[in-house]
Amino acid sequence: MNFKRNAGVLLHITSLPSAYGVGTLGDVAFGFVDWMEKAGLKIWQVLPLVPTNFGDSPYQSVSSTALNYYFIDFDILHKKGLLKKKDYETRKFSEYVNRVNYSLLFTEKTKVLRLAFEKFNKKDPSFVLFEQKGDYRDFALFMTLKAMHEYRPWNLWEKEYQNYSEELEKHILAEYKNDYLFWVWTQYEFLEEWNALHTYAKVKGIEIMGDMPLYVAYDSVEVWKHPEMFILTENKEPKLVAGCPPDFFTEDGQLWGNPVYDWDYLKSTNYAWWNMRIQRAFELFDILRIDHFRGFAQFYAIPAGLPNARIGQWMDGPKFDLFKDKTDFRIVAEDLGFIDEEVRTLLKQTTYPGMKIIEFAFDGSKDNEHKPSNYTENYIVYTGTHDNMPLYQYILDLNSQGLEVFLEDLKKECKALGVEVKDSSYEAITESVVELAFASKANTCIIPFQDFLAQDGSSRMNLPSTVSTKNWSYRISKNQISDRLATRIKDYVLLYNRN
Repeated sequence: MNFKRNAGVLLHITSLPSAYGVGTLGDVAFGFVDWMEKAGLKIWQVLPLVPTNFGDSPYQSVSSTALNYYFIDFDILHKKGLLKKKDYETRKFSEYVNRVNYSLLFTEKTKVLRLAFEKFNKKDPSFVLFEQKGDYRDFALFMTLKAMHEYRPWNLWEKEYQNYSEELEKHILAEYKNDYLFWVWTQYEFLEEWNALHTYAKVKGIEIMGDMPLYVAYDSVEVWKHPEMFILTENKEPKLVAGCPPDFFTEDGQLWGNPVYDWDYLKSTNYAWWNMRIQRAFELFDILRIDHFRGFAQFYAIPAGLPNARIGQWMDGPKFDLFKDKTDFRIVAEDLGFIDEEVRTLLKQTTYPGMKIIEFAFDGSKDNEHKPSNYTENYIVYTGTHDNMPLYQYILDLNSQGLEVFLEDLKKECKALGVEVKDSSYEAITESVVELAFASKANTCIIPFQDFLAQDGSSRMNLPSTVSTKNWSYRISKNQISDRLATRIKDYVLLYNRN
């Protein structure tokens, strides 16, 4: 389906300013919506809102539908009478203001949230109904068991807990009821805060685009409770794992390690789990980006236990069968990487817009599909994604020949789209590329906040296939959310009719 001509910004909740180690759903998030309104931006794209696990990635979670309790705001809890200022103002949640420290959050934030839960009225009728509805029962049960086992992966728990059963669930709910209710409450409180923020954004004419990973983590409630949904051995170990084959960028390919789906089984259930997952996502978001969309056409499967992704096979996904009743859903298909006719056919059948990345455009090839002059309307154009090097650093890292080709292509594209070429500084070149995105035919233009600021590589959100404290930890300061930047962006919005 086609989107209206508009523009937005990519910035995850974690990256917002906060005195307590990580961005939250409090005043600064509301202030960011106000800033977007000044800038004329209509879409706020965030990364998955799920709790993070080992490696801190929102694409490797303990649950595909749970919500990240790190985003709960202490000041809101204080206003509700659940915390005193001294409960959280005296604690250390980070070492550096421009980085999330997930280790400190893991130990300190949960302690403060438990203090708040102790004061919370567990008999509140709305909370009782929330718990009885059971949307987050699996997550809360799983986290109760993880806490019992010092948060180790489920396959390292005591044997009696490694396999789900109704009897086990009844036992845990009876013996560890308070712990279980704590994890339910984290979801209840998150949703109260999120719904308030989302409502505020709607009033301001701003939509929120969420993000859904294709795969789930091995250490997740889905694999623990529903092993039949995945290709596993009798001992619930993966037979095949997900990744990408070798290409120009990675000679070993990418070994993600997620278990792959048993699509034959999922089809036999009429895709009940996927339908639930997508429905729950649209209860949170106005628009949904689905990561690695090509995996629904065909996915790359690697025998478990191999050290890299060089050996693997392409296997069929559900194709259009999963989406035949969802063609009117506001879904964005992440269609980057190796794209073949199978994927192109699926995109045509669903009518979902794909993505174009301007950072990939300037290679001297006239037919490069990422060149703005080659776009049609039904695309989302980005300067880069959360996995790319920030645009400024990408340009800075080009060798002399690469830079020459880049600048020659940039001049041609600017001329074709009527964009004024700015001076030769790297900041000005970055700004010209951002403006090209606004000038393009693509109906929606979304710019990572780093590229609006022309920040260097230290602001990179993620380097794929690596585990590092530098991944997923990027944060901004309050003074970077400036009126001056909003004015510059608003000029683009008006000039290129994206309002």
